[in-house]
Amino acid sequence: MADKHTQGYNADDLKVLEGLEAVRVRPGMYIGSTGVKGLHHILWEIVDNSIDEAANGYADEITVILHADGSASVEDNGRGMPTDINTKTGMSGVQLIFTKLHAGGKFDSGNYAFSGGLHGVGASVTNALSKWLKVEVYRGTVFKMGFTSSFDKKQNKWLCGIPDGELVNTGEKTRKKGTKVRFMPDEQVFETVEWNYDTVAKRLKELAFLNKGVRINFSDEREMYRTEEVATEDGEIVSKKIKLPDREPVSYRYEGGLVDFVNYLNEDASPLYAKPLYYSAVKDIHIKGAPAGKIKVEFAISHTKGDEENLYSFVNNISTVEGGYHEAGFHSGLLKAVNDYARASGVLKSKDLPFVADDVKEGLTAVLTVQLNNVEFEGQTKTKLGNPEAKAPVEQAVAEGLALLMGQRANRAVFDEIAKKAKFAADDRIKHRAERDVAKAASDNDGLNLIGKLAPCSGKNPDLNELFIVEGDSAGGTAKQARVRQFQSILPLRGKPLNVQKKSALQALQNEEIKTLVSAIGAGFNRTFEVEKTRYKKVIILSDADQDGMHIRCILLTFFFKYMRDLIASGYVYIGMPPLYKVYKKDVAEYAYDDKELDEKIKKVGKGYSLQRYKGLGEMSAEQLWETTMNPATRNLIQVTLEDVSEAARMIEMLMGDKVEGRKQFLAENADFNKVDGFIERVNTERRESQTGDEV
Repeated sequence: MADKHTQGYNADDLKVLEGLEAVRVRPGMYIGSTGVKGLHHILWEIVDNSIDEAANGYADEITVILHADGSASVEDNGRGMPTDINTKTGMSGVQLIFTKLHAGGKFDSGNYAFSGGLHGVGASVTNALSKWLKVEVYRGTVFKMGFTSSFDKKQNKWLCGIPDGELVNTGEKTRKKGTKVRFMPDEQVFETVEWNYDTVAKRLKELAFLNKGVRINFSDEREMYRTEEVATEDGEIVSKKIKLPDREPVSYRYEGGLVDFVNYLNEDASPLYAKPLYYSAVKDIHIKGAPAGKIKVEFAISHTKGDEENLYSFVNNISTVEGGYHEAGFHSGLLKAVNDYARASGVLKSKDLPFVADDVKEGLTAVLTVQLNNVEFEGQTKTKLGNPEAKAPVEQAVAEGLALLMGQRANRAVFDEIAKKAKFAADDRIKHRAERDVAKAASDNDGLNLIGKLAPCSGKNPDLNELFIVEGDSAGGTAKQARVRQFQSILPLRGKPLNVQKKSALQALQNEEIKTLVSAIGAGFNRTFEVEKTRYKKVIILSDADQDGMHIRCILLTFFFKYMRDLIASGYVYIGMPPLYKVYKKDVAEYAYDDKELDEKIKKVGKGYSLQRYKGLGEMSAEQLWETTMNPATRNLIQVTLEDVSEAARMIEMLMGDKVEGRKQFLAENADFNKVDGFIERVNTERRESQTGDEV
C-alpha cells in the first residue's frame, strides 16, 4: 500500500521552469523584492554593466534617461556588446546576454579584470521583468534587437524576454561605439513602476565619485505633478493637479575621485586638515598560502573635529553597508600606521599604552573601495564582504600607503594632527569610562528609567514585538488604550528629544529621554550597541503629520543613525504613517494618507461627504488610532533603510549639525513638510497582514 504522503506524487508533477520563466515566477530570488527597491535594482543591473566597461578602461561616458513613457535607458561608449555568433549556442552575443542566466563575459578575467556583476544574471533578469527591452550596439554600424515578455494563456506560462527576431545589422554607419539598452518595467511584476528621481541621481553621483574621470549624464523627461486642495464656490474641497517645472539634465564627473567624495561628505563638517589623504595599490591575494589573484585597494581619508567615524566601503562599486573583511583590514592598517607615527613623533610616550581602534576612528571620514574577482557577499542585506582573503592585502595596502604619505614632508603636520586627535580620544576614553557604565545601567533595565514611561508588552519574542515611540503624553495615552498588549509596547515622549548630532555620547546619555530610549530597546549604546540583543525588531516612530512631528522624526533618526546604526541597517526602524484625512458620510468613513488617496476616497464616499483634516494623533480616538495606524492588517509603515549611507550622513550633518548656512539654503530650496523622504530612503509603504507584524 502506498504511503499517504507520496501517493499521487510523481515525476510528472514536477514543474520545470524554462528560460527566464523562473525569474518571473520568483523575482524576489533575483532582485530582493518587487517594491521600489526591486524596481531600481533592474536599472542598476544595466548601469553596472556600463560601469564595468568604464572601470576596466573601455568607456568614459554613460548616459541614463528616465523617459516620458516610464521606460529607462542606459547608454555607454564602451566596446559594444558582442554581435558575432557564439559557436556553442548558435546565438548572437547580444541574444545570449539577454536570454540566458549566468551568461556573460565576467567569468573570465581576460575580459574584465574586475566587475560588479559577477554572476552573469543582471541583463537577463532585467529583460525577464520588463514588458519590452530594446538593444542597440554601435560597432562601426548599428545593430538592433528587441525582446518582449507576455503570458501565454494556452500554455499557462510566461514567455519571458522572447526575441522579436534575430540581431539585425542595420547597415547604418556610425562613429559611435558602445551599447544602448532601453526597457519598460512590467507593472504586473512591480508594486510601482514609478522611478524615484532622488534615488537614481544619488546612485549615479556616487558611481561618478567611485570611477574617477567617468562622466555620467542623467536626464528625467517625465512630466511631474503635485496635487493641491482648492475650494469651489459652494465650499466643496477638490483636488487640483499642478504641473511641476521640468528637471534640468545633470552631469557628474569627478577628476579627484575619492578625494572629491570625501570633500563632499565633509561639506558641512569642520575638517581637521585641508586636503584628504589618498592612496591606491594593487596587491596579491593568497588563499591558504597560495596565490589567488589580485585585489585593487583605493582609499581617501580625512578627519573632522567631531567624534564619530564615517567609513563608507565599496566592493566592485557595490556599497557594503554591513562592512566585511575589507573594513577589518582597513581598520587594522590604519591603527598600525597611526600607532607607529605616534611613537616615532613622541605623541605616545614610552609609558603610554598603544592606541586602540576606537581612538583612531574618532572623527574619521573615509571612503574605501576594493576590486576583486570571486566576490562573496553575506549579511542581512547581502552587503557584507565575506572573502576572508581580502583582509590581509587591504591591511598591508593601508599601512604601507599611510607610511609612504607620512614620509612626505608636506604631510607631517597632517599626521601630527591625526596622532594628537587619537591621543586625545585615548585619554578621553579612559577618563569617560562612565559612558560605558551609564549605557550598561540603562540597558540592564532595572526599571528605574522606565517607571511611569514605558508601557511594555507581555510578549518576550523580539521577532514579534513592536515598540511605538509616540509624540506626547496625550497621544501616548491613546496609543496605550489602542494597542494589543501582547506584542505592542508604547513609549511616550515628553517634548522634543535631544539633538544628539551636536552632543557627545556622554552628554546624550545624560538626557532622560535618550536614557529611557536606550533602556527600552535594551541593546546597548554607541560602541557597546549589539543589535542581536534588541527587544524589538520593529521600532516605530509615531509622530504628528506636521512640522513639529517631522522634526521629532529627524531627531530620532539622527539618534539611531549615530548611536544605533545597526538597528537601521538591519531594517528594524519604521515610521508610522497616520492618516491626514477622514472622509465620511453617515455610517461610511474612509481614511486618506496623502492627497492622491484623498481624491480616491472622496470619489468612493460620494457627494455630500464631510472632510476632517487631522492635525495630530491626539485628535483620534483609541479605536481610530488602532484602525488607521497600529493595526498590522491596515496600517501604513515606511521602513527606514541605509541604501545610501554616505548621503544620509552628509544630510544629517547639514540638517542637524552646527553649521547654519548650508541648512538654511537647503531648507529654502527643498523644504516640503508634507513629505517624509528627506535623508531616509522610502522603500516599502506596505499593508500589514496580522498582529504578528508579518509583511504581505
